[in-house]
Amino acid sequence: MFWLTPITLRGTHVVLEPLSPDHSSDLQIAVADGRLHELWYTSVASPENMAADVQRRIDQGAAGLIMPFAAVDPETGKAVGMTSYLNLDAKNKRLEIGATWYRKSVQRSPLNTEVKLLLLTHAFEELNCIAVEFRTHFLNQQSRRAIERLGAKLDGVLRCHQVMANGTLRDTAVYSIIACEWPAIKAGLDHKLEKSPPKQRT
Repeated sequence: MFWLTPITLRGTHVVLEPLSPDHSSDLQIAVADGRLHELWYTSVASPENMAADVQRRIDQGAAGLIMPFAAVDPETGKAVGMTSYLNLDAKNKRLEIGATWYRKSVQRSPLNTEVKLLLLTHAFEELNCIAVEFRTHFLNQQSRRAIERLGAKLDGVLRCHQVMANGTLRDTAVYSIIACEWPAIKAGLDHKLEKSPPKQRT
């Protein structure tokens, strides 16, 4: 039996659903908004490769390697991005939140804050994790600032950690939140969502 089982996590601004082939067409449209696949420091599938990428992640989920989610706008029912639990370590109760991206039109909105709140709440309060990691390209300043705004702390940098699609070597910045920090971080995330303008769309 796998440590994690597929689950739907519901919030006000977003619903996290287990990733399925039915999300592929929405995600093809979403990734084209901002041409996220063309950013050299990310690893996001292009629109024409999205269906295959979705199936690859579903297969990894079935093997117990990851747990992938589609981020769905609750008003439109359309998938606007995806995220996953990665590097699952059942013995030590650790995991990573990553492989996250959203269409440009919902970036810098309450959606990302709520995605992280839902995933972190489930990880610490249902799965009893002792630590949750976040990893990103050292040069991806937007991603690093977003992780730091959550309250995660930098553990270190894995130098020459990965070879990118363009042949460059990625230094990976590794952040984490540990269980004793979670209550304060949760209060901060709740406060950010409470301050969000009620008419702000995601």
